[in-house]
Amino acid sequence: MDPFVVIGGDAAGLSAASKAKREQPERDVVVFERGTWVSYAHCGMPYYVKGEVDSLADLLSLTPAEVRERDIDLRREHEVVDVDTDRGTVTVEGPEGSLEQPYGHLLVATGAHATTDPIEGFDLSGSFTMHSMDAAAAVRAFLTPPDEPVRGADIEYVDAERVAAFAGREPPETAAIVGGGYVGVEMAEAFAAHGLDIHLFQRPDRLLPPFGEDVAEVVADELREEGVELHLSTEVAAIEGDGEVEAVRANGTTHDVDIAVVGIGVRPNTNLLTDTPVECGTSGAVVVDEFGETTVEGVYAAGDCSESRHVVTGESDWVPLGLTANREGRAVGATVAGAPMPVGGIAGTAVVKAFEQGCGRTGILDHERARDEGFEPVSETITAGSRSGYYPGGAETTVTLCADRESGRLLGGSLVGTDRAAIRIDTVATALEAGMTVGELERSDLAYAPPFSPVWDPVLVAAKVLSGEL
Repeated sequence: MDPFVVIGGDAAGLSAASKAKREQPERDVVVFERGTWVSYAHCGMPYYVKGEVDSLADLLSLTPAEVRERDIDLRREHEVVDVDTDRGTVTVEGPEGSLEQPYGHLLVATGAHATTDPIEGFDLSGSFTMHSMDAAAAVRAFLTPPDEPVRGADIEYVDAERVAAFAGREPPETAAIVGGGYVGVEMAEAFAAHGLDIHLFQRPDRLLPPFGEDVAEVVADELREEGVELHLSTEVAAIEGDGEVEAVRANGTTHDVDIAVVGIGVRPNTNLLTDTPVECGTSGAVVVDEFGETTVEGVYAAGDCSESRHVVTGESDWVPLGLTANREGRAVGATVAGAPMPVGGIAGTAVVKAFEQGCGRTGILDHERARDEGFEPVSETITAGSRSGYYPGGAETTVTLCADRESGRLLGGSLVGTDRAAIRIDTVATALEAGMTVGELERSDLAYAPPFSPVWDPVLVAAKVLSGEL
């Protein structure tokens, strides 16, 4: 039996490798990872920088040793540089030179990379993207006074030289965050915990655009109350300095800063497939079927480098998120082992913490996009208590629901609040998966007890109001 070869050793890749090995213990499973880190939690890095997570080791789902204990042939610092789908081989560059590896099934799980274009000066020392464990370690080191040890960075495969270089510098006092998405909002909280003055620059006119206007307003107020200076509708042209970050230039104005974090988006890592018959979509990510197989038989893609079927539109879409990568990888592993498993659809369900505010979103909220997809969108926003009014600990929860006027079908939703608001988005996401109408959501039998929810959960209140409008 020819090997199952995986390109990429993070969420999708190792989920697939582990599942395939469990189902077919006798089969060789080979994972090539071009870096030194494997199976780590990207989403936890801001909390390591903040100090809520003590060590980078806490962010590891699997260590390299644990991967090998599963009898998976993991080869770190091995970069796949060519894929030959006609011959069923990949060419790999490693520490000992070049090698050619045949495959029976191939999974491309190469993830995505942070974008910094068109910002000039990103290569200055003190400028970061939060897209690698080494970057997180370096930022934590930079924030640590020179006479104190850098906590949690003593892992054998960390870039120790980079950590040491920043550990020897005086900590920054003023930070620039470029981008008001997930990374930007989370890093604002992380820097605030270290007492930095923070400038957050956002090219659009609101934060967290996928979450909608109502969430954006609440989050903006929260950040301002925490001392973050927001520069909305502001485009950063350059990071400036003489070898090190000294300022950012935005909308013709220069702001003095000591550290910069750029979080303006990611792009799929699919250049490896440029000269192959594997088809990519308009997003640049790989097009796959319901089982994660590409347009080439026996070649699969999963995670941040692949598209998925959107549960609302039914069309291929690209929304790179952690659960999606793990779920898709596991499904591909089962499929190549002979037990076909669908990778599942996506709704773009996401949550983010903005200091004390918890935010959630799912589906389609933007009316322009909804109309482009053939819907006639109608939205309603309500604010309701998170618990029974007489029970302590409750807080206002703002819910927005969007539906199609003609069919009454639910299209999307968002929530924001300080009392367990974000997790309520799972109710809306489940309704989207089921193709429910607003009326059906309104009649859902959700749990009630004073410590957890009022009789009418805020999601049900929103559904009632939107149902009346429809």
